[in-house]
Amino acid sequence: MNLTAIIEAILVASEQPLSSSELARLVRARVAEAEEALQVENEDALAVIAKNKKSSDPEALAEDSEAFNPVALPVWLSELAPTSQNQVIKAIAELNQGYAANGRSFSIIERSKGWKIYTNPDYADFVRQLFPGQKPQRLSGPAMETLAIIAYRQPITKAAMEAVRGVSCDGMLQKLLDRELICIGGRAELPGRPLLYETTELFFEYFGIKSVNDLPNASELRTVKLPEPEPQPETEAGHALPVSESEDSSADSAPANEFENLGSIITK
Repeated sequence: MNLTAIIEAILVASEQPLSSSELARLVRARVAEAEEALQVENEDALAVIAKNKKSSDPEALAEDSEAFNPVALPVWLSELAPTSQNQVIKAIAELNQGYAANGRSFSIIERSKGWKIYTNPDYADFVRQLFPGQKPQRLSGPAMETLAIIAYRQPITKAAMEAVRGVSCDGMLQKLLDRELICIGGRAELPGRPLLYETTELFFEYFGIKSVNDLPNASELRTVKLPEPEPQPETEAGHALPVSESEDSSADSAPANEFENLGSIITK
């Protein structure tokens, strides 16, 4: 056995994505388990010999190669003891190279929760036949625009989104919540304690990215200052969270339409 085959076997068996560190831990755990089992086996064998010879000196028995020959780990297994994240990543790269060279219909891709085997998009129409009741659904332009604002500036209040879009976001928020692309992440430390919205793990799966830092122009669009929402004493009030102290607070305010085309940007 080698590390690439072991990683492949684990990913095939796992129903959930696994991170590089978790894959490395699982490999090391198997080696430790085997070492512990051998230690118990050797100790049991030594105890039997001591009992048969009516001896209470295990060190003397261990020196007698004819009486006791301890079992050792196979070389290939002992070599896996120091398995690291980098070794796992290298093994996955080798697997993907092999899949591509042999024209396989799948590959191992890393998402926000870790590595998982995915079917290549070219075969999506065939795989979809397994799920006849599930048809692909596209998000509308307004929904994509609202989702983009949340993705780039999360966690963010509804009032802050509406200040950017210039229209009510109630309907779009409900649609995104129903699709489980966003969730409520808490409440802002603002008057009225407005709800904060953020993206879910399904969002990363949906768009095929690992984190919000993988979004196009993330470093720019996550720091530009947004329009301030007007106070709304009769309704839920709030505004976008302030830029962190490490960022340039003197950045020019973004025009209201700065995020107009983000729906098309994040799908590229």
